[in-house]
Amino acid sequence: MPETSSPADRDEAPVGLAAAEPLPAPAEPGTPSGGGENESVGTVLIAGLANLVIAAAKLIAGLLSGSAAMLSEAAHSLADTVTEVFLFVALRRGGKPADEEHPFGYGKESFVWAFIAALFTFIGGAGFSIYHGVTTIISGEHTGRYLVSYIVLAVSFLAEGTSFLKAQRQVTGESRKWHITRARFLRLTPDTTVKAVYFEDSAALIGLVLAAGGIGLAQVTGSEVWDGIASIAIGVLLLVVATVLARTNVSLLVGRAVPRGMHNRIADDLASIDVVTAVPTLLTMQLGPGDILVAAKVDFDDDVTGGQIEAASDEAERRLRARYPMIRYVFLDPTRGPAGHYHRDGGADL
Repeated sequence: MPETSSPADRDEAPVGLAAAEPLPAPAEPGTPSGGGENESVGTVLIAGLANLVIAAAKLIAGLLSGSAAMLSEAAHSLADTVTEVFLFVALRRGGKPADEEHPFGYGKESFVWAFIAALFTFIGGAGFSIYHGVTTIISGEHTGRYLVSYIVLAVSFLAEGTSFLKAQRQVTGESRKWHITRARFLRLTPDTTVKAVYFEDSAALIGLVLAAGGIGLAQVTGSEVWDGIASIAIGVLLLVVATVLARTNVSLLVGRAVPRGMHNRIADDLASIDVVTAVPTLLTMQLGPGDILVAAKVDFDDDVTGGQIEAASDEAERRLRARYPMIRYVFLDPTRGPAGHYHRDGGADL
């Protein structure tokens, strides 16, 4: 029978937030660690600096050439720069430790700032690009200075490509840890900062190709309609990216569960505890990019003692955190239920 704690030990035990600290568990090879936040900060800073320099260059080229596509690209890069500021704030604010006012931490605040960043991309980037494209088609003029636009686009492609490769390396590394594809990692990850940078840099590279195509066709045909169409296409591209990122952040703000595969593995770990006979309810929530809450109704064997239930609960938490170190809170509610009944196939179907 497991040893029970003495009254003296109970008097010295922590209470409140201190008692909510997770039980220690060694991180297994291949599981994400806390170093991901520092890597995300680096990814955001590199993207932000690149976008700021590029935005200034595109603006000058757009004003000199009169190209709607170049001005749209300048608005695109400016929107991306402001977005990176919001994402940096998201990382810093979301990483604040829990306190009595916010006992589950500030992780969800990172989703708030990431959502604001998506809205800015929608309004500042997409709105301006589409509007300017339409006005160019109706009454646009071009100065004929195409060379400066091509030079800026080429330099911008190199700079954006460097930022994209940084984001891609992070996404590739994280996806390999989980043994999944990059596309699936981007669907599953609650780290909305690296997801936003990856999508925005991808859109930036596509936008540069669209701008080059529009300017080239305008030069060959002599019609500025192509320049305006390229500007509208860039705006639509930004609109798609902003919509995808906004939907992701809204889902996480509402309280998205962990992916279904992870949910089932958590259920299996709880079921593997010797004195557990059923887990009729298993609920999870993503509290932040690196924090997960697990709450379950658990039916323990009727013959076990209170001390054995306590020991089993500690063992369950250690097993879960050994598999998933990002699980921060585990709450088990002893509840009578039908033996052999386990809540599987729950969680987010991503």
